[in-house]
Amino acid sequence: MNASSDPARTPVVIAALRTPVGRVNGSLAAVEPARLAALLIERIIADTGIDRAEIDDVLVGNAANSAGNLARLAALEAGLPVAIPGVTVDRQCGSGLEAIVLAARQIQAGAGRRFYLAGGTESASRAHIRLRPPLTRGEEPQPVKRARMAPDSIGDPDMGVAAENVATACGISRERQDRFALESHRRAVAAEAEGRFSREIVPVPTPEGPIARDECPRANASAETLSRLRPVFVAGGTVTAGNACPVNDGAAMVLMTNLAEARKLGTRFGLAFTDAATAGVEPKLLGLGPVPAMAKLRARNPALDVARVDFIEFNEAFASQVLGSLDQLDIAPERVNRDGGAIALGHPYGASGAILVVRLFSQMLAASSPAEGLAMMGIGGGMGIAAHFSSCRPDQAA
Repeated sequence: MNASSDPARTPVVIAALRTPVGRVNGSLAAVEPARLAALLIERIIADTGIDRAEIDDVLVGNAANSAGNLARLAALEAGLPVAIPGVTVDRQCGSGLEAIVLAARQIQAGAGRRFYLAGGTESASRAHIRLRPPLTRGEEPQPVKRARMAPDSIGDPDMGVAAENVATACGISRERQDRFALESHRRAVAAEAEGRFSREIVPVPTPEGPIARDECPRANASAETLSRLRPVFVAGGTVTAGNACPVNDGAAMVLMTNLAEARKLGTRFGLAFTDAATAGVEPKLLGLGPVPAMAKLRARNPALDVARVDFIEFNEAFASQVLGSLDQLDIAPERVNRDGGAIALGHPYGASGAILVVRLFSQMLAASSPAEGLAMMGIGGGMGIAAHFSSCRPDQAA
């Protein structure tokens, strides 16, 4: 693997938490995205007992909310010293995972002294209403529905249209998409019932009381109800509200340090970051971005055998793009998202990639033996990102 042999430059995730995920205009609608991130920062510091003055930087991914530097706002709201900076990362729905990768790169470069906080936060409910200024006198400002991802000369389809493009190009049937979506809900509902999310979720105070559970998993989901839903993006298509993710609010954060520091702290469990790769793909088929990202990651790490990876978290923006990517990567869908994915849990854009890492942390912590994990996702505009981790016991390291 492409990992540093120097413990002082080996990145390790030593804490990983998330908020519950709320539906747009739902349970978390009154909470600003900076506050969601700040709650996690506060809890991580309280749980680990680290000196907040020893934090090198705060990196927060966001796609829809930041009209300034949301990371800096969250850091100050969490009560971090004013000397600690912050940087907001926008790689659209890959932002949270990209923020974690950037923190790991800082450690690999030897840039930081001790700790990085990294993750993502998003509130579709609190997203700013944007207007495009008129080009000529007398014109009215026009609402901005979404940011441009690609020039018209290449093609810049809406996400749902792109998911339909992938379904057509890869031959992913409606029935297969619905089966995948139903399994996502079944797994998420079972995981919640068995308490597998309780270790990672930090309750969020709201005017209606604390929210401690994900809002979107549906225990009553069935093949019959999914089959009755109509296509919502393309007439006669296969992508429905049932086999696509909802629109959401939520946040996730991790604490990263180097292996040498983790040993000094007596850390009993961590995720050692190995490597990550980001790559581009045709924007009209943007959901297939993880395929070239994984090819790039494998090329740099010949020892990486996906068949031997124990835990794989793949963001479920649309069932079609997950299945299309997994088919090309030769990964059985049954191996992915053991506790359900974004179709059931939700997809709070800039936070979703960080949620994948939190999920890996929880699953690999509970594993009875050393494990490997992969986090993968497609990104708006035609990109993909993949990151590889392995579990470690710093307190037992030589």
